[in-house]
Amino acid sequence: MLGGGEVKTIWRMWREGTSIREIAGRLGVSRNTVRRYLRQPGLPQQRPRPQRPSKLGPFRDYILQRVCVDGVTNCEVLLRELRERGYTGGRSILKELVAPLRPPRVPKATVRFETEPGEQAQVDFKLVTLVRLDGQLQRLWAFCMVLGWSRAMFLEFIAQATLPLFIRCHLHAFAHFGGVPRRCLYDNTKQVVLGRDAQGEPVWNARFLDFALRVGFDPQLCQPYRAQTKGKIERGLRYVGDNFIPWVRPTDEEDLNRQALLWCVQVADQRIHGTTHERPAERLRQERLSLGPLPALESLAGFTREERKVGRDGFVLWERCAYGVPWTFAGQAVQVEAKEDRVEIWADSERIAVHPRGQAPGQRFVLPDQWAGLPMGSPARRQTAVIRQVPAGQVEVRPLSVYARVVEEGVPHGRA
Repeated sequence: MLGGGEVKTIWRMWREGTSIREIAGRLGVSRNTVRRYLRQPGLPQQRPRPQRPSKLGPFRDYILQRVCVDGVTNCEVLLRELRERGYTGGRSILKELVAPLRPPRVPKATVRFETEPGEQAQVDFKLVTLVRLDGQLQRLWAFCMVLGWSRAMFLEFIAQATLPLFIRCHLHAFAHFGGVPRRCLYDNTKQVVLGRDAQGEPVWNARFLDFALRVGFDPQLCQPYRAQTKGKIERGLRYVGDNFIPWVRPTDEEDLNRQALLWCVQVADQRIHGTTHERPAERLRQERLSLGPLPALESLAGFTREERKVGRDGFVLWERCAYGVPWTFAGQAVQVEAKEDRVEIWADSERIAVHPRGQAPGQRFVLPDQWAGLPMGSPARRQTAVIRQVPAGQVEVRPLSVYARVVEEGVPHGRA
């Protein structure tokens, strides 16, 4: 098919008196082609080609459900889900479909604050809901730490937002990064700060402040109700929520943290960061040289112990198992330190019991001589009394007349 310019040339030459043979020779086409265009009243129109079916067509309803109902607008997550369902197309057509479905963003102006290598880490954690491999929903706390200069990330999930677990996550993060930053920036969470005094100064959690000083970093707080002052961790948690939470399916908490650490190393730290335009893993190798030394874990064991109260029966409940301690500690507060294969129970700086770590709910571990010296009439002694079976002896068989005489004469039992 000739273009519009060539058709105009045919008509111009024809009006000037040029023969069809000459027109065909000049344009390099046949005479019949020239005649066909001269018979048409206007410029030729290209016939519409049959539209090929889109590779996204079979998945359109699923995409609309995920975007409009579930609120998932991250194309990386959607592409991963579509691949699992047999989608073979590319990312571009998916973005074109999702773009008009996204809610409009309202830009907010802010001043970006950058730090030097090893100077700052930002820390936060929030409650999230995950779907386990068996389909059950599980609510856990997601702890996240991001190094300010490299944007390297550490992620760990804990069952309870207790201070010992919060501190333990710090130690795991420092070990993962290979050192300790000079400052850590926090939201106004109760694990770090208990409140503010009349002058507006923070009232620090004394135990956490002691931990920070021993490890060698300076805790700092962001401005209240100003989340953008710790924007790196805010964006980090949002990235976790968009790219890790929706597709992870753990079997248990241990499997979840294994997957989380692998995701940090292989995905989060390997992406080209939108601000630094470098991979966080590559910048971490440089920032690690500016981090402080790792602390000796033995000197910090007291901070990672979980506090429990000893029951009246002399047992401490921890992770649905009962561990015995000397009865003299009944009703007192003690600390539980869990090792890989054992559970240690401490009272301040004294270790008062060591037991094998329970493997199933409901297990009960008795400490040798747990009730030694306990008065026999005490409730704990009555609860733990051992019933012994007395061997049966020979029973004397007596005639009924003997028992009748006992009743009539009132003879005491045993003297008949």
